[in-house]
Parts: sequence; C-alpha cells; structure tokens
Amino acid sequence: MSIIRDMSVTLPNSSYQRDIRYVFKLNNWILGSLGIWPVAIRGIRQHMFKIAITIWNLALSFAIVPCALHIVYDEKDIILRMKLCGLLAFCLTAMTKYCILVIRRPKIHRCIEHVKNDWWQVTFRSDRELMLRYATTGRNLTIIGVSFMYAAGIIYHFILPFCSEHKINNQTIRPLVYPTYSKFSQSQISPVYEIVYVAHCMCGYTIYSVTAGACGLAALFATHACGQIQILVSRLEDVLLGERFEQIPNVHRRIAAIVQNHVQIIRFAAVVEEVLQEVCLVEFTSSVCTICLLEYYCIVDWKADDRIGLATYLLLLVSFCFNVYILCYIGEVLMEKSSQIGSICYMINWYQLSPKSTRSLILILAMSSHPIKISAGRMVDLSLTTFGNVLKTSVAYLSFLRTLVMY
Repeated sequence: MSIIRDMSVTLPNSSYQRDIRYVFKLNNWILGSLGIWPVAIRGIRQHMFKIAITIWNLALSFAIVPCALHIVYDEKDIILRMKLCGLLAFCLTAMTKYCILVIRRPKIHRCIEHVKNDWWQVTFRSDRELMLRYATTGRNLTIIGVSFMYAAGIIYHFILPFCSEHKINNQTIRPLVYPTYSKFSQSQISPVYEIVYVAHCMCGYTIYSVTAGACGLAALFATHACGQIQILVSRLEDVLLGERFEQIPNVHRRIAAIVQNHVQIIRFAAVVEEVLQEVCLVEFTSSVCTICLLEYYCIVDWKADDRIGLATYLLLLVSFCFNVYILCYIGEVLMEKSSQIGSICYMINWYQLSPKSTRSLILILAMSSHPIKISAGRMVDLSLTTFGNVLKTSVAYLSFLRTLVMY
C-alpha cells in the first residue's frame, strides 16, 4: 500500500526481514528444492535451478517409463493393474504440474516480488497485523497439506514395499517402490538395486513436493490478496475522517488512492490466476479419478485386512482431499472478500460526500460486482461448491468402478 499511509508511523516495515521469512519459509523450502523458487545468488550458482529441474524430471521419467511398460506387458491381475494405473496417473499428473510451474516460473517470481513489495511498504501497525493474520492462515493450510502428503509418502516409500513378501517363480526378490519392466532384470543386483531404489525415492519426493508446493503457492498468494483487500476495506471505512491517511486531506484524492490500490490488487490477482489456472485444471481433472481410485484401494485393503496398505491409502486420500479443499477454500474466500468491497462502499456515509466524490465510488462498485476468482483453466471457478462436486463425482465413479470390476 505505497500511497496510503498512517500518520502515526513514517518508516517502512521495520520487521520486514522477519515477516518475509515467516511468510515464505515453507514455500521456499519446498519449491526452492525443485528449482521453482527464486534464489538470491550470482555467478554460476544462479543456474543451479536448471540442473535441479533436469534432475527431478529425469527421476520422474526413471520411474514412469518402467512402470508403464510393466503395466502393459507384465501385470495380468486386474486389481494390481488398477493400483499401478492410479500410481502412474499420479506420477504423470505431478510431472505435468511440474512442467507448468517451470514454464510459469517468471510470473511466479513476479508475484513473489509483489508480495515482498507490499510487506516492505507496510507503515501502519494494524495493517501489518491484518497481513500477518492472513499469512498465518495460508501458512497453516500449507503445513497441514504438507504434513499429510509427506507422511503418506514416507509410509508408501519406506514401509509399504517391505511389508509383504515378493516372489516370482518361487524366488524372493527385493522390493522396489515402483514396479519395473521384467526385461530389466539387472535391477535386483547390487549396487543397481540401491541406485534404482534411491531414484524411486527421488521420484516420490518430486511428486509429493510438486503437489504440496502448488497448493502452498496458491494459499500464499490468495491469502496475501485477501489481506490487501481487508486493508483496502479499512481505508474505505475511514475515507471520510482520513485518520488512516497521511498528507491526503482531500477526500477526492483519498478515493483516487483507494482506486489505485484496488487496481493493484486486481492486477496481482490476475497474474496469480494466470499462474495457477493450468495447475488447478490438472489438479481437478486428476483428483476426481485419483480420489475415486484411492477410495477403491481402501475398500480392497479393508477386505484383505491389509492395515499398512489401508493406512497408507487413507492418508493419501485425506491429503488429496485436503489439497483440493485448500484450492477451493482460498478461491471462496477471495471471491467473498473482493465482493465485500462493494458492500462497504454502500455502507459508508457516502451521502456526506460531495456529488463529485460520490460519483468516484461508482467505479469501485462496478469493479466489485465482478469479484476476483481463481479458476481451473478458466472453466471451473474454485469454490466450496466445486469441492463438493468433486467429492460427489468421485463417489459416483467409485460406484461405477466397483460394478465394472465385479463383472
């Protein structure tokens, strides 16, 4: 909020560095390891993100290609084939989202710089508290999503493969996280087995980090926009008295400053929507099928009394549902907050303003009638209604899947 400042404070945010670390810490850890987050270094090390992106994509390909060959040529059991198809679809989805984030990396950096700039220009204590409140909401959503995702991933990669005996032609084989094509028989010989297992773990880390990182990024940007909208609302409520304005005694200029800040928020939200729309589209189209398959896996393992498998798939199911919920929840909150601006414009004592100043509020009312939204590929708006539709659709697909397998 560079134009509107409080009279009680004259310096920029003195807690800027601490606030930025608090807001960015989790996303920096997750997306920084994937080469998506910007790194403030120079020289040859500034190109390390390209090496990281190449390594993680190779790790994904190293697991996806042999798994696909195994499904097509080796696996005959329909239940196992369905489990592996769900795994393969999850890997392909993660790889697609990763490529999208890499392509959108410049715009992600632009949004990050915008957030940094907003934090740097905070001069009013109550504004900082509002921004911290929304930043904490985004941070908590990210923590919960990351915890579920990584917990399920750790069980799936380090516990589940070793909980059952693996035999082919009465010969025990050492388990791998992702199945490999039978022609690649060298994968059971040391040190090839250890190398393949580590590569599979790297693939798993990439998959879960991309999934959790994309939702964390959406939560970060959307909650920041909500915080800026809330600050704008507080300015609107004070437009008559002007106690929250510095050196802007004229009401018309205060309204002009509010409009300018509103435009900045809308532009920021437009860039965020452009960054996330493809990721959200992939997330939604895949989540319906993935959640349906995970529900089916839970039923199968429940009947087979496989407690480790059931716990793993339940964790994965909860984490997937929560990731979709995060996207829908922040979309709902962003729409609600942006629509609130128009209500506040009407609720203030606008009738005490001059006719010229009152006419200036019409532009704000007109813009707030089209609330800020985050969409999945500009086809579906993210909201809690959309989340309910995803769950209902997955249950419908589950019923169809069970009928199909029975026959």
